[in-house]
Amino acid sequence: MLDSGQSISLPPIPGKRYFTIGEVSELCSVKPHVLRYWEQEFPQLKPVKRRGNRRYYQRHEVQLIRNIRNLLYVEGFTISGARNKLQAHPDVDVPAASRQETQVTVKLIEDLEEVIADLRTSQENA
Repeated sequence: MLDSGQSISLPPIPGKRYFTIGEVSELCSVKPHVLRYWEQEFPQLKPVKRRGNRRYYQRHEVQLIRNIRNLLYVEGFTISGARNKLQAHPDVDVPAASRQETQVTVKLIEDLEEVIADLRTSQENA
């Protein structure tokens, strides 16, 4: 565990809308399996999942992960303590309506990707 004197500097979060688990892992200096575990432990952390259970995190989730990382690794909270602290400050969480909008957006992107793939296939067969 890191103490506050050994806190590492994290890179800035790029201006993208979605981040893969690998990108979030690098941005937050946390391994992907730890991110998947934290999804089970912190109800606020709910990345959008696409086909094949691929996770896509948004900027606010990357910031939440950095906050969780700080609570656990720098401030020395237990997972239970960090969960309680985050629940005491609900401003970190994202409203359910925003999550639904995100899921609709991801579904729309998937549908558009399928249309593009179909167009390419029909263009190749022509």
